[in-house]
Amino acid sequence: MSGKTSSSSNKAKIARRVIEVLEYFDDAHREATVMDIVRRYNRPQSSTSELLSSLVELGLLHKDPYSRAYSLTPRAALIGTSGQPELVRDGRIVRLMDRLVAQTGLSVALHSMVGMDVQIVNWRHGPRALAATRELAGGVKEPLARSAAGWLMLSTIARQRCEGMVRRLNAEAEEQAKFAFPEMMARIDACREPRHAFGPAGFGTGAEALCGLVPRQPDGHPLVISLVYGKDDKVNPEALFQCLRDAMVACLPDPAPQHPQASVEHFSHAA
Repeated sequence: MSGKTSSSSNKAKIARRVIEVLEYFDDAHREATVMDIVRRYNRPQSSTSELLSSLVELGLLHKDPYSRAYSLTPRAALIGTSGQPELVRDGRIVRLMDRLVAQTGLSVALHSMVGMDVQIVNWRHGPRALAATRELAGGVKEPLARSAAGWLMLSTIARQRCEGMVRRLNAEAEEQAKFAFPEMMARIDACREPRHAFGPAGFGTGAEALCGLVPRQPDGHPLVISLVYGKDDKVNPEALFQCLRDAMVACLPDPAPQHPQASVEHFSHAA
């Protein structure tokens, strides 16, 4: 029994390390050496080198023969896209994040819900990024009750089930993180109609955020976009909300009605 447990644990560690490597790459890190990965995640050099070589064999990484640096391949970018909502598959959600960073200078995060946690799906560091947020990256998780993004996600859940989740979150929270149940439900209920919220950015940053629900997501799979700023930053809430709303309208427009005449023309002899 202990052997099976050890084997399962090792497989989980390998899976986690593969994800860590893929998530290392972002706008600021287009390439990585073995030592870059070793230092970021405090991993052994020998096993990290072996893992990177395996990812090259699988076609997920490219290794430059001269610099010996690794970079992501198109296969790494496209894995899993076929089963995603259209706005993820066609890159609209990425364009939305890029636009918000360019317009505001703030850091922008995309969040999803994983069980009882908020997870950062993707983090874009803006020119005005806070020192407290510079180490944040995709994959980081924390309980839903600790951030405005989590309150928004909880607001998408039917109230009776939401109450059960909030009670469980409170029961499992460390003593210093416990909260008053009625106050937490009031915060969540206040998010249900406007579908956006100003509040704590979470993840131990001490920052604030404007969070907005990404429209037209499947039930049970909410996505939230967050604009993150410091408590001392001079932010105009109305202007920031208008910026977020305009960006969503531009990048995530309502789908056009389907007309048979507007369908793609097929060429029978194209092949």
